[in-house]
Amino acid sequence: MMDLLTTFFTEKGANDNVTIILANASITLILLLACIVVYMVLKHIVLRVLAKIIKSNKFQWDDFLLKRKVIHRGILIVPGVLIYGIAPIYENGEMIKVIQRLSQTYVLFVLVFVISSLLDAVDDIYRTRPISNVRPIKGFLQVIKIVAYILIGIVIVATLLDQSPLVLLGGIGAATAVFSFVFKDSILGFIAGIQLTSNDMLRIGDWIEMSKYGADGDVIDITLNTVMVQNFDKTIVTIPAYSMMADSFKNWRGMKEFGGRRIKRSIYIDVNSVMFCTDEMISRFKKVQYLHDYVIKKERELEEYNKKNAIDTSQCINGRRMTNIGTFRAYLLNYLKNNPGINQDKIVMVRQLAPQESGIPIEIYAFTSDTAWISYEGVQSDIFDHVLAVAREFDLRIFQAPSGYDVANIKN
Repeated sequence: MMDLLTTFFTEKGANDNVTIILANASITLILLLACIVVYMVLKHIVLRVLAKIIKSNKFQWDDFLLKRKVIHRGILIVPGVLIYGIAPIYENGEMIKVIQRLSQTYVLFVLVFVISSLLDAVDDIYRTRPISNVRPIKGFLQVIKIVAYILIGIVIVATLLDQSPLVLLGGIGAATAVFSFVFKDSILGFIAGIQLTSNDMLRIGDWIEMSKYGADGDVIDITLNTVMVQNFDKTIVTIPAYSMMADSFKNWRGMKEFGGRRIKRSIYIDVNSVMFCTDEMISRFKKVQYLHDYVIKKERELEEYNKKNAIDTSQCINGRRMTNIGTFRAYLLNYLKNNPGINQDKIVMVRQLAPQESGIPIEIYAFTSDTAWISYEGVQSDIFDHVLAVAREFDLRIFQAPSGYDVANIKN
């Protein structure tokens, strides 16, 4: 083809130098047009056919290749390969080398984007598996990307300088310190990511709290350098991955796996309202559904004890007697054991803590059967609504600091 073009321009009266330049320019133009035609055919015909095949089949993995444009970018390699293969058509040896170097550089440059898209597609495919929440691989894929970028970058520079890549690779050892400084966060994040995933300390979907960074929500992404947390107010917090190893954080996953969310809250009883139960109170308590069996059993137990020990029960201070606060605890325990919102397979307890200046703490310790936040708060609120309202039925007063209403009553 070069001879034909040379003959053509010679017949037109061009001198030798001009003939060679025009012939080379014509070949270059033809090559570029041929590459454009090939690319347009691949993009508008071959790619559309492939897209239809991919969308119509039952496989899912190839959909991600199409979504991440792996095939689109792979097509861009073809013109470079075509130019490299046809380059010997030039008669000038130096020009052939230059064309081939440029085409190699172009192919390698496009290859960077192909590898990046391919690794993104691999991550998308992996995320469709349940194990992706336990063992995310995005951080590892980012490391592969960085290594690929560095290696391809070295090969590109070596190609342009017409040097062996091994010569440039030999100089990396001397630049290790510089790379370590520049990519310090990436290296620390990579090591932290390996520790977090290998020790199963963090998964996508975990609810974590890390007050230092204002994080209180679900983990939505774990990358090479960062952990992204979506708070419950929908704000996004980005935490350095290595900080998850350097600082402490709370992971609520154990609560979800346990199958119950803990209620541990106290109400404070006014000490002055605690008393022995009178006959009238005992008679009234027998009519309460959750107390009937308890009161009869307790009454029989106390009567047998006092009779066995010949105790004079004419004085209330002698022997054993029921108290309103003790009966209140028994009522709350039976109430919780009959509450459908409480997980009966876990600990259910009502206990009295040491008296404080604010009164006697009666603590409810139990686990809800639903770990969802909204359900948990609903069950807990319903329980304490009932507890606060029922306390007066036992002649107990809930302690609270004096309010303006109390002061006004004193004046009156």
